[in-house]
Amino acid sequence: MNDKLKQVSERIVELREILELSREEVAEKSGLSLSDYAAYERAEADMPISALYAVASVLGVDPTVLLTGEGPKMQTYTIVRQGNGATVERYKEYVFTSLAFNYIDREMEPMIVTLEKKERPPHLVTHRGQEFNFVLEGSIAVLIDGHRFVLNAGDSIYFDPTHPHGQESVSPRSRFLTVINETSTRL
Repeated sequence: MNDKLKQVSERIVELREILELSREEVAEKSGLSLSDYAAYERAEADMPISALYAVASVLGVDPTVLLTGEGPKMQTYTIVRQGNGATVERYKEYVFTSLAFNYIDREMEPMIVTLEKKERPPHLVTHRGQEFNFVLEGSIAVLIDGHRFVLNAGDSIYFDPTHPHGQESVSPRSRFLTVINETSTRL
């Protein structure tokens, strides 16, 4: 597990303990199984971005606090220069970079996701809200409810992420912009 993911896990444990919450309470309130949550807390399993956001909500912090150790600071606008987003490598083939991490009370989460082609199928996740993916480089397959859609550079998809979904690279390396709005009350 890389250092950044370990740091995220350590921040979660620290906040949970400060708030005097048990693992069971955080797992239940964030809609995660206790075994999954415990594995995320020990940095033994890859934590999906949807789980990170759910846990941040339970702990009463912006997800940026878990990602970077600092809260967002900008209210009117924020600029993220190339290469300066908050980046987390979930595992070797999957890296996401938050592009609005420093904006207070954001309702959308724009991220650049870099995928390397891998042999195993993607882990499917669900979360509330709406999601948009725009392919910047290479080709990705988006899996939703048993359907597999191949998107090439310039293609996009907008979908309901309450349905099990995941992305995988069809090319050796692919990059896509994803914008997630979790403010919807669905799920």
